[in-house]
Amino acid sequence: MLPRDRVQAALDFRPVDVVPLQLHPSPGGLFEHGEKLIDLMRRCGHDFDDLSHLSVPDVPREDFGADGRYHKFETDEWGTAWEFRLYGVWGHRIGYPLADMSKLDGYRLPPVAPLAGAELAKVAAAGEAHRQRYYHVGGWLSLFEKMQSLRPFEDVLVDITLDTPEINRLADRLVEYGSAVAANALAVGVDAVMAGDDFGTQRAPLLAPEVWRRFFRPRYRALFEPILRAGKRVFFHSCGQIEPFLEDLRDVGARALWPQLPLFDHRRLARRCRELGLAVQLHPDRGELMQRGTPRQVREYIRRLVEEFDCLSGGSWLYFEVDPGFPWANVRAMFETAMEMRATTP
Repeated sequence: MLPRDRVQAALDFRPVDVVPLQLHPSPGGLFEHGEKLIDLMRRCGHDFDDLSHLSVPDVPREDFGADGRYHKFETDEWGTAWEFRLYGVWGHRIGYPLADMSKLDGYRLPPVAPLAGAELAKVAAAGEAHRQRYYHVGGWLSLFEKMQSLRPFEDVLVDITLDTPEINRLADRLVEYGSAVAANALAVGVDAVMAGDDFGTQRAPLLAPEVWRRFFRPRYRALFEPILRAGKRVFFHSCGQIEPFLEDLRDVGARALWPQLPLFDHRRLARRCRELGLAVQLHPDRGELMQRGTPRQVREYIRRLVEEFDCLSGGSWLYFEVDPGFPWANVRAMFETAMEMRATTP
């Protein structure tokens, strides 16, 4: 099988020749481990890219304090102020453009220019070349996470629960923004568009199911419908315990789920997602396992994942990314286990 065909088969719940694999070049991991991680990733390979574009991030010296530690402040294009303490890792929000919702009417979202002309021709040609061998995922759509970057988290939860007119107007504007991002991805010809919002705590969803369904379900349906109409797929990521929303996510158009695996019974999740037709991206536990486990535990965990989700029968694939703080021995164990299982891959 070509890598592209392998992913297509997994999404269609058809048997595959070897365990499919997706690698994400996390900047934090590349910065910490450098060229040896790039070499390891290229030796391993995956089904979504040839990895020729990888490089070690060049971080400006001024982003480090007198003590040699990374420390940066930044205001992004949305007007959100951030403080960063680890390179390549999500920062802390310290300023919100919509902390005062009376500013909503005057607030302007960043523009999304439609791809056109020579620019579109260039990226479309690159996409077509990519899809000759690899599966092509593009875009990133988010509603809940972006709302939390524009307005404090607790206020967003209260606003959604109270169903205020202002939070509804903001959400609708974010749907319009996401639709423009998705339209550009579709113009390039991607196979799937990535979306994600973290909706769970370690034990349960952040919002009551009836609140979630009232507020988010119709908006995701509107956001995803053009993608599905174009014959493409939606991949959805959500950290936290979101089991009550699995069927809802399928119904609004998600066709693959990237969950926080340690919060689920694996076999139950595998069974439920197979029933729903939701393929699963299997991301090994980036907390306890990869930070503090042993190489042997890493190897055993990955092999157990593949068995529990029956990867060779389709419906799932391994997803790896390396965060700061992963011991190199664990990183090697993760990739080497994948290489052993994919030994027949050309």
